[in-house]
Amino acid sequence: MGRFAIIPVFLALWSLKTLKARYQVVTVTAPARLHMGFIDMSGALGRHFGSMGVGLNEIATRLTVSAAAQRRVEGPGAARAARVAEKLCSLWAVPDGVHIDIETAIPEHIGLGSGTQLALALGVALSRFYGLGHSARDIAALTDRGLRSGIGIGVFEQGGLVVDGGRGPNTQTPPVLSRLPIPAGWRFILVFDRRGQGLHGEQEVGAFERLPPFPRAMSERLSYLLLMQALPALAEGDLTRFGEVVTQLQRAVGEHFAPAQGGVFTSPEVADAMDWLQGQGAVAIGQTSWGPTGFCAVDSEAQGRRLLAQIEALSSSPHLDFTLASASASGAVVECR
Repeated sequence: MGRFAIIPVFLALWSLKTLKARYQVVTVTAPARLHMGFIDMSGALGRHFGSMGVGLNEIATRLTVSAAAQRRVEGPGAARAARVAEKLCSLWAVPDGVHIDIETAIPEHIGLGSGTQLALALGVALSRFYGLGHSARDIAALTDRGLRSGIGIGVFEQGGLVVDGGRGPNTQTPPVLSRLPIPAGWRFILVFDRRGQGLHGEQEVGAFERLPPFPRAMSERLSYLLLMQALPALAEGDLTRFGEVVTQLQRAVGEHFAPAQGGVFTSPEVADAMDWLQGQGAVAIGQTSWGPTGFCAVDSEAQGRRLLAQIEALSSSPHLDFTLASASASGAVVECR
């Protein structure tokens, strides 16, 4: 290639570096997610992982990108957001002179998808700010999200209950196989243990490497239960049957993860609370991701508030918090002006 052939490339890069913002302010609100369990941790059926989860309304990451003389990042998770912004602006060859204001952030490493939602929210905000047109999946691939579960990506895109197809030999991000709405009346009770965090980063990678192979027969059973029991039950509004399958899935995954996390639940106090809630009629008993957050489902706001008041009054642990959440009906909200 002659030296003059390089000029158009240089001019293209220069024009990107001097690209001006398309909007003054872009705000993105990304919902937290419950991860309800993997289907095949060992790839015994040909694809690794595959999972089910649901988006939540009451817990979210909300951030705003606006123009600034130099990059300024404020709010919870600022250091992580700064790294994401630096990487994406460099890859996209756009100015990183922006103000990133993180108004609220999903708490880190407690099983609610904080890292994925922050990366996607910030990436989408920057892409819209500069008018680049990158999708959430483009951003997920660039920021190494969805390496195992695709639930966070699917929830960001669509909300509701999402089933992803795991990873095959040519997978970039796990594909969404099914997305169904959660009945408007259903509620999730969340139980938090303030003392700890679930496995993440290198600890999580090491845990997956040390765990024994997940039995093929169990993957086959969970696949059948998901396809022929859980999803039909959800489509027909049958919380009891849907909850039975989630509990079975959670039990299988929890027992497999037990050597790495100290039991079916990471927190013994959360486990005790979940046992009590199950005894009071709650269903879909489980721990989201590596925990320590536990969750269960009830069929109405009234039942959820009644059980929440009772367990808050009865709990003897000073370390637990409880909240009631509804399922998101849509994905992330993007506001441009």
